[in-house]
Amino acid sequence: MSTTTTTHKLRGVNLGSWLLLEKWMVPSVFEGLQATDETTWCAELGSAAGERLRRHWNSFITREDFAWIAERGLNAVRIAVGHWIFGPDYPYHPKYGDNPYPFVTGGIDVLDRAMDWAAEFGLRVMLDLHAAPGCQNGFDNGGIKDVCEWHTKAEYLDHSLDVLERLAERYRAHRALYAIEVLNEPRWDVPTDYLKGYYRAAYERIRKHCPPERVAVVFHDGFRSYREFLGFLQPPVWQNVIFDYHRYQCFDRRDIDSDIYQHIHKASGEWRDEADSINAALGLPAICGEWSLGLDLKVVSLWAEGPYNHALEHMDDFQQDVASRGYAAAQILAFEKLLGWFFWSYKTETTPAWCLRASVERGWLPSRFG
Repeated sequence: MSTTTTTHKLRGVNLGSWLLLEKWMVPSVFEGLQATDETTWCAELGSAAGERLRRHWNSFITREDFAWIAERGLNAVRIAVGHWIFGPDYPYHPKYGDNPYPFVTGGIDVLDRAMDWAAEFGLRVMLDLHAAPGCQNGFDNGGIKDVCEWHTKAEYLDHSLDVLERLAERYRAHRALYAIEVLNEPRWDVPTDYLKGYYRAAYERIRKHCPPERVAVVFHDGFRSYREFLGFLQPPVWQNVIFDYHRYQCFDRRDIDSDIYQHIHKASGEWRDEADSINAALGLPAICGEWSLGLDLKVVSLWAEGPYNHALEHMDDFQQDVASRGYAAAQILAFEKLLGWFFWSYKTETTPAWCLRASVERGWLPSRFG
C-alpha cells in the first residue's frame, strides 16, 4: 500500500455525532438537559433516552447521505462508535448513576445498516472505537467529559479489546470493511508504553478474524510525536497497519491568534513538511483522520473559555469565502501526500466550517473529490 499512488488513496469523511453524540454538533438533541456527553445524556434521560436517540439515529444520517458522499467522488467514511455499541456488558462508571447500563441499545443495528449502505455505494468503512470505558481523553467525544480513567483499570482495557474483537468478527466478511481504528484520540498523558501494549493486543484481537490482506488496523498518535512510534508495528511481523493523526487550528492559543495567512502557511508549510517526514521515517502509511475548516473555538466547544477571537471575524462574506477555499486547499494538498484523509465531519447543526456537505455546497470544498 503505497503512500504515493492515487488509485487507492482514501478521500473520506467522518460520520460524527451519529452513533456517538457530541453536544456542540447536535445541540438540539441536548436541549433542556444538563448533560454534556452521551453518558450523562443517557443517565439524565433514563427511560426516555431510547425513543429520543433512535429518532436521531434514523434521521441524522440516512441512505441518501451515503449516496451523496459517493456521488461527490469520496470513497470512504469513518464511523465513530462507543464501547456500548453491542449493548449491556460494559464496566460500570460512577457517571452512570443508579443504572449500571444507561446506554440506549440498538446502535449495532444502525451500524449494520450503515455498512450495507456503504457497500451499496462502493464506500470503504473505517470503524473507529471513539469512546472507551472510563473515557480515554476527557473530551465529550470520548463519552464522558472531564473524566480520563480508561488507562487506570484493567477491566476498561479488556472491554475495549472485547468490543474490537466483536466488531472484527461481525464484519469480517463484509465487503465495505476497510479498517478498524483501535482507539480515537487517547490523551497525551496516557503512558506511551501502556498505549503501545494496548495497540499490540488490539491488533492481535482483530487479526483473529480479519486477515491483513482484507482489513487494516489503525492506531492514533495519542497527541504525541510520530517519532515515539518509530519502529512500532512494523512489517513483516505486523501487516497492513496505518498511523492516524488529527490536525486542527482552533484549539491552541497561538493558532487562535493567527490571521488567515498564518493558518494557510501552517497548513501548506508545516503540515506538508510533517507529512513528508512521516512518509520518510515511520515505515507505515499514514492518514489524517480528522481535519476541518473550523477556526472559531466558541462554536466547537460550547463550554470553552474565551477569548474567542478568530481569523475570519472581521471579514465580509466574500473574504470569508475566499479564505475558507484557500485554507481548505492548503490542507488538502498537505494531506494528499498521505495515504488519505477524513474531513470532520459530514454534518453538524451548528457551523458549515465543520460540515463537509455545507462546505461543498458553499464552494469552500471541491464539488468532486475524484
